[in-house]
Amino acid sequence: MVAMLNPIDDIMFRKMAEEKAFCQEILRVIMEDEKLVVLEAKAQWQGSNLRGRSVIMDSRCVLGDKTLVNIEVQKSNEDNHQKRVRYNGAILSTNSAKKGSRFEEIPDVVVVYITTFDIFKGGYPLYHVDRVVRETRKIVYNGFREIFVNTKVKDGSAISELMSVFTKGDKYSDKFPVTSETKRRYKETEEGGTAMCEITQQIWDKASEAGREEGREEGREEGREEGREEGRNLGKLELIISLVKNGMLSVSEAAKGSGIEESVIMKNLEMYS
Repeated sequence: MVAMLNPIDDIMFRKMAEEKAFCQEILRVIMEDEKLVVLEAKAQWQGSNLRGRSVIMDSRCVLGDKTLVNIEVQKSNEDNHQKRVRYNGAILSTNSAKKGSRFEEIPDVVVVYITTFDIFKGGYPLYHVDRVVRETRKIVYNGFREIFVNTKVKDGSAISELMSVFTKGDKYSDKFPVTSETKRRYKETEEGGTAMCEITQQIWDKASEAGREEGREEGREEGREEGREEGRNLGKLELIISLVKNGMLSVSEAAKGSGIEESVIMKNLEMYS
């Protein structure tokens, strides 16, 4: 399965995003700043709002000027992406604000949203969303930037070529040596394959544990072993559905590898989306 993955896939991206050099290289291209410096990169960063609702971001970076950057990769077009961007930006802002600090001390925030589809259908691989005063048509900046990138539009630009490395299994580029080397390591070396298998197992174990807990609770309520077994199967099914939804497995491949019938996967696919 590792050979099927690419940087656009959540599982591979979260490993690559642990490396500052990778995040720095792609952000220099996306943010069009060759001197941009990433001081800190953390994959799967978790933040929460005042009511306790948490969100896990694909990557959180701190730049040399203290700007906070959230990088997200998204293959599914079944969400309100603009509200997700707004929410992530708010979480970064609130989690960075110290008690008693002035608003001018809140760091600038950038959300970079990478998709496999052209979210605005404008035919560009890169979009910048600005705040504009309607009456004067002037751009006003409040410290929050939204940058949308897509892998669908091919126009020969540097960002378009970078996105080809993100999506095509055999695509590497001398223009992006860090991205290419990191991708090759995880796809083609034993060390990288082991790391990818470990993170996949972690996801599997987490889903399975959630399923087992639900099964134990159901078993206590009904006094039946079937409840526990159903819980174990639930965790397995959730992971299979996630892999299919993210394009990492076809329905037939998932059925063959998991022992779950194709009809069951198809039936639950929309429910688990």
